[in-house]
Amino acid sequence: MNGARALIRTLVDAGVDTCFANPGTSEMHFVAALDDVPEMRGVLCLFEGVVTGAADGYARMADKPAATLLHLGPGLGNGLANLHNARRAGTPMVNIVGDHATGYGQDVFLTSDIDTVARNLEGWVGTARSSADVGRLAAEAVAAAAGAPNQIATLILPADASWSDGAEPAPARAPAAPATVPAVRIEEVARVLRGDGPVALVVGGTATREAGVTAASRLGAHTGAKVYCECFPTRLERGAGVPALERLGYLGEFVQMQLEGIRHLVLVDADLPASFFAYPDKDTVLVPDGCEVHVLAGPGDDATGALEALADAVGAPADAATAQELALPDRPTGELDPETLGAAIARLLPEQAVLVDESATAGLWTSLATAGSHPHTLLTLTGGAIGYGLPAATGAALACPDRPVVSLEADGSGMYTLQALWTQAREDLNVTTVVYNNHAYDILNLELGRVGAGEPGPKAKAMFDLHGPDLDFVKLAGGMGVPASRPTTAEEFADAFEMALAEPGPYLIEVGLTSRF
Repeated sequence: MNGARALIRTLVDAGVDTCFANPGTSEMHFVAALDDVPEMRGVLCLFEGVVTGAADGYARMADKPAATLLHLGPGLGNGLANLHNARRAGTPMVNIVGDHATGYGQDVFLTSDIDTVARNLEGWVGTARSSADVGRLAAEAVAAAAGAPNQIATLILPADASWSDGAEPAPARAPAAPATVPAVRIEEVARVLRGDGPVALVVGGTATREAGVTAASRLGAHTGAKVYCECFPTRLERGAGVPALERLGYLGEFVQMQLEGIRHLVLVDADLPASFFAYPDKDTVLVPDGCEVHVLAGPGDDATGALEALADAVGAPADAATAQELALPDRPTGELDPETLGAAIARLLPEQAVLVDESATAGLWTSLATAGSHPHTLLTLTGGAIGYGLPAATGAALACPDRPVVSLEADGSGMYTLQALWTQAREDLNVTTVVYNNHAYDILNLELGRVGAGEPGPKAKAMFDLHGPDLDFVKLAGGMGVPASRPTTAEEFADAFEMALAEPGPYLIEVGLTSRF
């Protein structure tokens, strides 16, 4: 058996049965071996940023790693932005990166230091020096990716390790289980909650599933503590029947207002609140002066179990959590703007939808309006590297074929990884994409004033203006096999959105909006 076949067999036996790929010459034996191991599903993507973003969306929804197949160092480099988002999300992933044969020995063409690039992802990295190494390293990679804390594992596969015989599949290794938070730490935080000082909890990471959200709500209702979710959660369960968590704001000033007066801040698998960038004369760390920080659970801990134990420790009744009531806006009429667009989506969002949100500034109203929609799962841009939404929706739809996927996408971000639409059409995925097209990088117009760069002139303004030529997402989608429309009123949008959700396969709706910054 050659290394490629042993690799795929090892992955499948360890539960990794989907591989998002953009292969090249060095990966040909892996591609050929897909027919020898039919349990592995190969999904072709036309750009490596789609490959890695789709693997992220898949893993967040499937609760197991996806594999990627990338072509040497440049392929890994092209996928780095969404690997950054996946790293910030704590997403399990196994990257297979092809390399030149071990005897190639020349610094020409596609030669690069793949190992150094991969180590920037702060996960597991291994290189197969021969076909005999492949099975063992593949099993190690899956265990590292799926263990607690989840991480990105990168297996570098030289071409001769792939094509050479003498390889054997390796048995799956048990991944590390989440660590139980010590009782002494639970009691320390319980004493804080029993005290007099105002307390806030920030919940993130693995604790934003329904069980974690419910336990956090129990704590807030019983103790009076404020409960927040991190700004960009990996996977948040929300909507009717699920306790609602207020998300920390994007702007540092908003976070400071949310945390004003707090004397004890409890982190539950969440980072210390900080601004996204440094600004002149603005704080970067957003913890109030004099506030004491307590870490209940960190990466690799059983954060949900810790919240439940903490709720029990302070005597919070099991039924203390406050569930969000169903609160659907009326079906909107008239002008199509961010407010009526958000109302239509909130009104029509199906039960158990997966909502992938990369709508940026124009989607703020949609985020607020959907809080009381039917229960759904929210995936967000955890690392801030745009170009995540369309690929993540693609991966989520493959992971959950029985759930409708709605992708909310900004025009500028969507252009980073528009090729994901082609994969959606090829795989006939049930993804409804809404493009918020305001012909601008509005978030950068906002940030330009915040960083104190002065009054922008015409050259500066042109850097954030997406007019001339105007992007036509209806034509772009059609060119990749995805039907699309461009409604101009709230009624037309609601009709198009409802139709798209009812029909199988992908559909894109472009909404023309006016820039507000």
